[in-house]
Parts: sequence; C-alpha cells; structure tokens
Amino acid sequence: MLKLHVTDTDGSQAEVEGKVGYSVMEVLKSYNYTGIEAVCGGSCSCATCHVIIDPEWFDRLPPRSETEVELLTQAPSPEATYRLSCQILLSEELNGMKLRIGAPAAS
Repeated sequence: MLKLHVTDTDGSQAEVEGKVGYSVMEVLKSYNYTGIEAVCGGSCSCATCHVIIDPEWFDRLPPRSETEVELLTQAPSPEATYRLSCQILLSEELNGMKLRIGAPAAS
C-alpha cells in the first residue's frame, strides 16, 4: 500500500493508503472526501475531482493531456499545480505524495 498525505478543503490533514494502479480519485472517493465529486466517474470529462499537488511532487507526474488542461480552466482560481485526480495513477514513485483537495468546481 502506498501513502498519500491529504489536506482537505477544511484544512485538516490525513494520511491515506492506496494501491498501485488505482487513480488518486478512486482512493480519495473510498475515503469519502467531500471535494471529490467525480461526476464523470473518472473519464476526464467533468473536473469535479481536481486536486492541488504539492509543488515538490508536481514534476514527478506525467504531463497533463490537452483535455485535462482544458477542464482545469473550469476550476475556481486555477493554480499552477492543479491536476484531475482521475488522471493520476498511483505508482511506487508517488508513495508519500502530498496534495490538497480543491474547492468543488463551478457548475
């Protein structure tokens, strides 16, 4: 099991566990985080699962697709290290990654 260090929308922090090959979205949904709606179920079409990756970890992730970049522009106050959690698959290299759950996307 891999560890993720998560800061929730209310500022509370927790360490959660996930399995290699699962998306960060799947892990966060399993812990019932409020800011992870994932309306599209992880198909990269809604932006309701966005997270803010700690800058120390951001460059370790694969590049964003054009679709992900476009969807992230819908997030309120987009930050440079925003990602869709459905597009990040857990790997050993991401063990210990720090992230913050973003505010729910505007409808």
